[in-house]
Amino acid sequence: MADAAANQEAGLDLHNYTKDGTVDWKGNTVLRSKTGRWKACSFILGYELIERMMFHGISANLIIYLTTKLNQDTLTASNNVTNWSGTVWIMPIIGAYVADAHLGRYRTFFISSLVCFMAMALLTAAVSIPSLKPPPCSASISRENCKQASKLQLAVFFGSLYLLAIASGGTKPNISTMGADQFDDFDPKEKAQKLSFFNWWLFTVFSGILFASTFLVYIQDNVGWSLGYGIPTIGLGVAILLFVVGTPFYRHKPPNGSPFITMANVIVAAIWNWRLPLPNDPNQLHELDLQNYSKNGTFKIDSTPSLRFLNKAAIRRVSSDPWRICTVTEVEETKQMVRMIPIMVCSFIPSAMVAQTHTLFIKQGTTLNRSIGSHFKVPPASLYAFVTISMLLTILIYDRIFLKIMQRVTKNPRGITMLQRMGIGMICHVLVMTVASQVEKHRLHIAAKYGSSAHEQKELPLTIFILLPQFILTGVADAFLLIANNEFFYDQAPENMKSLGSSYFTTSLGIGNFLSTFILSKVSEITKRQGNGWILNNLNASHLNYFYALLAVMSSVNFFLFLLISKFYVYKAEVSDSIQVLTDELKKKKSKA
Repeated sequence: MADAAANQEAGLDLHNYTKDGTVDWKGNTVLRSKTGRWKACSFILGYELIERMMFHGISANLIIYLTTKLNQDTLTASNNVTNWSGTVWIMPIIGAYVADAHLGRYRTFFISSLVCFMAMALLTAAVSIPSLKPPPCSASISRENCKQASKLQLAVFFGSLYLLAIASGGTKPNISTMGADQFDDFDPKEKAQKLSFFNWWLFTVFSGILFASTFLVYIQDNVGWSLGYGIPTIGLGVAILLFVVGTPFYRHKPPNGSPFITMANVIVAAIWNWRLPLPNDPNQLHELDLQNYSKNGTFKIDSTPSLRFLNKAAIRRVSSDPWRICTVTEVEETKQMVRMIPIMVCSFIPSAMVAQTHTLFIKQGTTLNRSIGSHFKVPPASLYAFVTISMLLTILIYDRIFLKIMQRVTKNPRGITMLQRMGIGMICHVLVMTVASQVEKHRLHIAAKYGSSAHEQKELPLTIFILLPQFILTGVADAFLLIANNEFFYDQAPENMKSLGSSYFTTSLGIGNFLSTFILSKVSEITKRQGNGWILNNLNASHLNYFYALLAVMSSVNFFLFLLISKFYVYKAEVSDSIQVLTDELKKKKSKA
């Protein structure tokens, strides 16, 4: 960026250079025509396609492995799945910190991906070597009487699982952010292309999930877990090589220091200065010269009246201690991150709803007739493929039809706002749990009629496809909510904190999974104490319909809370607006000189 500034002073045309502070892997200013955009994104999306195939190849069928191979009961297995998923999704906040403050996104991602490969190799060994698993449980023996896995067997299996979760913290927030970084906000055409990036990003993600939900799940259930885990392990190695091949085409944003330290500085300085009066003119607050920002490839942000208390951190004083005085830009960056927290909190309940598709929805499928013809049985976890198909179709319809119609109606390049898109997704989640409750009520009615005992879970004369509505609606909900969440937390984060912003998205998924564990455990504990347990090992003697109805009520309350919070949310100014102001100011100074 410094080279670009020098060239500008020399009078050279720099239209072909990126202007958002990105550099190549050697640290040099990059040509727009030779780097970034969809060419670079093709390698990133290729990696993500295979990585999601790997990740979902584990998570989709994990509850089946835990209950049939490690002989765990339904409640324990469900909680183990959500606890692991929660760890996977909450670790990115650490990975984002390392990327933004120290290593940069590329290096953080590359090192973490290698650790992921090692963890997958260990996990494949854990499901392949007989001594690392308990002996098979006979169909004539109840699950409670099967031999449980030893401490060593559990340590190897869950150790590799959690090593994978920790390493994912360095890949998940940085790969999507790197993809978005390939589009320069200074260029109108690239900025327009960036609007579609997150749609096609999740299209790629769920294409990988679709493959895992069909082919890999079938391999695991019918051929063997060794091959079912071995294929994604090899695939991950290929994906890492594919990512490395794209290195010359990537645009990189250098690390700009810890965003946590910046936010802490602002909060402490505001508290330290709380007795001092704010000046009437925001221009009297402490700020650096415009040229300081242009040289460093960062962006100046003007003071705003929201969260006024934090403005006290920028009150001019003699001290230069960052814990006593901060710039207006640092204050505004902190405000942007703080303003998103209530929206993130409203994402916890929907994330807990999504967790059911990997646990209880799958276990419901084991109680139903899965036969198609006389030779093929549908793996319960493959029903998640309908979430993927539904989501992909919804994305296509949204991007190709709905978006264009709404752009003409609202004059908004996004069609509808990101918060409006989230709200539609939340309404869909209420419908998901309402439908799931009614389907489960019907399933339990057939179980009672069929005479399923409290100690024996029989296969019911109902096709597994009665569960399709709740899976299909989940896909529609995800097409609105997940994409909007991902785009919102990236878009609304300050330019220097994009990885941290993306980690808000993954953190909401992580806490949602932990919340699912808490709700499931408490409901099970309370209802068992009352003598009519809602979540028992035998689902035919349980009351999952009540549990799903409770989740529907919680989703409804959360939606109205979201409406209240979103009403007061103030979107940050478009980067292009800040860029234009900076450019105009620099031109004025140059003309005066």
